[in-house]
Amino acid sequence: MDRLLDIFRALGDPTRLRIFALLRRMELSVGELAQVLGQSQPRVSRHVRILADAGLTTRRREGSWVFLALAEDPRNEPLLAAIEHAAGDWVDEDAARLAAVRTERAEAAERYFAERAEEWDAIRSLHVPEQQVEAAMADILGERPVGRLVDLGTGTGRMIELFGASATRALGVDRSPEMLRLARAKLAEAVPIAELRQGDLTALPLADGLADTVILHQVLHFVPQPGAALGEAARLVADGGRMLIVDFAPHEREELRTRDAHQRLGFSDGQIEGWLNSAGLDLTTIRELEGGELTVKLWLAERPSAVREKAA
Repeated sequence: MDRLLDIFRALGDPTRLRIFALLRRMELSVGELAQVLGQSQPRVSRHVRILADAGLTTRRREGSWVFLALAEDPRNEPLLAAIEHAAGDWVDEDAARLAAVRTERAEAAERYFAERAEEWDAIRSLHVPEQQVEAAMADILGERPVGRLVDLGTGTGRMIELFGASATRALGVDRSPEMLRLARAKLAEAVPIAELRQGDLTALPLADGLADTVILHQVLHFVPQPGAALGEAARLVADGGRMLIVDFAPHEREELRTRDAHQRLGFSDGQIEGWLNSAGLDLTTIRELEGGELTVKLWLAERPSAVREKAA
């Protein structure tokens, strides 16, 4: 009964009820919640603490930002269903403001790419020794055939340049038309089979199971909803197919948020594995590359083949 009373007390405030409903849609920082709710960050932080104390939400600190998500508790489902059933116009109004926040996030990243498209390969090399990363990627993929390759967040097409020649099909997806223009120029002769499409990582214009190898190279930290992006990317992986993620380990380089439009300051093994497992992939290999200003991590995952699952 004490647990139930804590829940109902926590949700008995209009602001906290709005926060709970908003977090059903996506993980949000305290600052973003404050923007949607039209309240100060200290006030929102107090409400967030009450929801967390009641076990309704979880808090995750990343640098100076605090991100909120719904707790993984089956008791949340009937509460959310009740809100959906009985809520008034405030739900739609908050959803519209949230959409504006998400658009602002995406536009900031897009402006960054558009302004720096021609410098992007050079910027990447400043973070870590790129030749070392590329060698590790080739090693971790091994001699197994690449098959049908999809490179998400392809940028200037470097991953297709590296692995596309040995693929039966090579497809790159990026949100930035400037990046795709550069990639097309680079790949026209190097990998003439390459296809390039504009698309959002959280809503890919691609069919299920079309890829034997999916690569996300230094792109996940730019995505507002990395878990959703990995889930969408995993949808493309065929039975027995693989996904290779290359990104940064957790770090405290806060200036990368504003200077380089990073949405996340790296990822832990646990975060990546949790998202992959939720998407039906098994994490098979983890490799860490120290050196440079940031530590690079490589995570290789595989979708178990239907034949193997049946045999098991």
